[in-house]
Amino acid sequence: MPQTQDTADEASFGSRVRSAVIWRSGTQILGQIVSWSSTLIILRILDPSDYGLFAMTQVILAFLAFMNGYFFASSLIQADSVGKQQIRQAFGILLLINVGLALLQLVLAPYAADYYNQPMVAELLRWQSLIYLATPFLVIPEVVLSRDLEFKRPALVNLLSSFIGAGVGLAAALSDWGVWTLVIAPISVFWSRAIALTILTKMYIWPSFDFRGTGHMVKFGSTLLIAHGFWIIQSQADIFIAGRVLSPHELGLYAEALFLAQVFAARFVPPLNEVAFPAYSRLQDDPSAFAYSFQKAARLVMLIACPLYVGMAVTAAPLVETVLGDKWLGMIPFIVIFAIAMPIMTLQILFSPAINAIGKPRISAEISAFGAVVMPIAFLIGVRFGATGLAWGWVAAYPLLLAFTVLRTGKHIGVDAATLWRSTWPGLSTAAAMGLIVWGLDRWILPPMAPPAQLAILVATGGLSYVALLYLGARETWDELVRLVVKRKAPVPEPVPAE
Repeated sequence: MPQTQDTADEASFGSRVRSAVIWRSGTQILGQIVSWSSTLIILRILDPSDYGLFAMTQVILAFLAFMNGYFFASSLIQADSVGKQQIRQAFGILLLINVGLALLQLVLAPYAADYYNQPMVAELLRWQSLIYLATPFLVIPEVVLSRDLEFKRPALVNLLSSFIGAGVGLAAALSDWGVWTLVIAPISVFWSRAIALTILTKMYIWPSFDFRGTGHMVKFGSTLLIAHGFWIIQSQADIFIAGRVLSPHELGLYAEALFLAQVFAARFVPPLNEVAFPAYSRLQDDPSAFAYSFQKAARLVMLIACPLYVGMAVTAAPLVETVLGDKWLGMIPFIVIFAIAMPIMTLQILFSPAINAIGKPRISAEISAFGAVVMPIAFLIGVRFGATGLAWGWVAAYPLLLAFTVLRTGKHIGVDAATLWRSTWPGLSTAAAMGLIVWGLDRWILPPMAPPAQLAILVATGGLSYVALLYLGARETWDELVRLVVKRKAPVPEPVPAE
C-alpha cells in the first residue's frame, strides 16, 4: 500500500510539473508572439540610435534591479513550510529595498548621463525608477504561487500584461515618442502585472517590518544576490564598456542584434527554469532521478535551441531585410556571430535552477564570479576592434564559462562533460547538418529573389531537413520528443484490495 501511494504521489507530481510547464511556457510563447509583433513594428519605426540610448539606461537599471529583493522572497519556494508572517516579512523587505532603489536611481541619473556623454540618459532613468515601486506587488504573489507549482494565474496575468505593453508601445511609437516609447511600454507592463496579480491572488496583506526570524531568508537570498550580481556584471559589461566608445547608432545595432539572438535563451528558457527550480527541489533526495531529469531537460531544450540559432546564422541577411528593413542591415554580421555563442549560453543557463535546488547557491556565486571576470576581459579586448570585436568576445568567453560550470557542478548533480555532450549531441549535430543544407541551397542553388521569398524557402527547407535528419539519424531522441508532446496523464495504479 505505501508503494502504491508513493507511485500515485509521483504520478500526481509529474502531472503538476507538466501542467506547470504547459501553462508557463505556453502562455509565455503566446505572450511573446504578441510582444514580438509589436516590437518588430516598433523597431521599423524607431532608429538604431534610440535603442543605443535605451541600452545605456538598461545597464544602470540592470545593476540596480538585481537588488530588488526577489532572491530574498524566492527563499520561500525552497522552505519546508511558509506562514503568513514570513510572507508579510518578505513583503516588508521588498518594499524597503525597492523604494530605496528608486531613490538611488534618481540620484545616479545625472552621473550616468555624464559617463556616457548623453544628457538624455538622465531623463530616461528618472522615469524608469517607477518600475521598482511595482516590484513588491508582483513578486510576492508570483513566489507564493510558484511554491505550489500554480502557474496558471500568473501565466494569464503575464499574457494580459503583454497585450497592454504591446498596445502602449505601439501607440507611443506611432505618436512619434521616439526613445520614450522604450520607457513607457515596460512601465505599463510592470504595473499592470503588479495590479492584476494582487487582485487575482487576493494578496491583500500588510507588510511586516519586524524582521526577527528572517535569518534563513536573508542568508539564502544574499548568496543568490551575490551570484546574480556577478551575472549582471558579465551580461552588462559589454554595453557599459562600449557605451563610451561606440556611437549610439553603432551601439543600437549591436544591442538589438544581441537582443534578437538571445530571444530563446532570455525569454523562453527562464520560464522553464522557474518551473524546474521547485521541480528539482522535490528530487534533491533522489540523485539518479535528479541527474536523469537534468540530462533530459538539457537534451530537449537543445533540440529546440540548436536549429533556431543555426537557422538564424544562415538566414541572417534575408531575415533582417524582411523583418526589420534597410536601416538595420548593419546588424547582420553581429547576428551571425552571436548565433555561434548562443547554444553554449543556453546550455549554461540550464544549470542555475539545478544548483539552487540542491541548496548550493555558493556554487552559483562562484560560477557567476568566474563569468564576471572572464566576460569583461573578453569585452575589453574585443572592443579594441570595434563592435564586431565586442561580439566575438561572447564566442571566446562562453565556452570557458560553460567548462567551469560543468567542472564545479558535475559531482553535485550527477552530470559530467561526457554525459552532457551525449545529451546535447543529437540536437547539435542535426542542427549543424541542417545549417550546411540551408547554406548550400542559399549559396549555390537559389537564384536572386526578393528577401521575403528567399527567407521563406530557406526556413521551410531548414525545418523539413531538420525533422527528417532527426528522424533518420537520432530515432531514439525523436521518439522521446514525440512521447513528450503526446504524453497523457500517467495512470495511477489501483490499490490492491486487502485479502
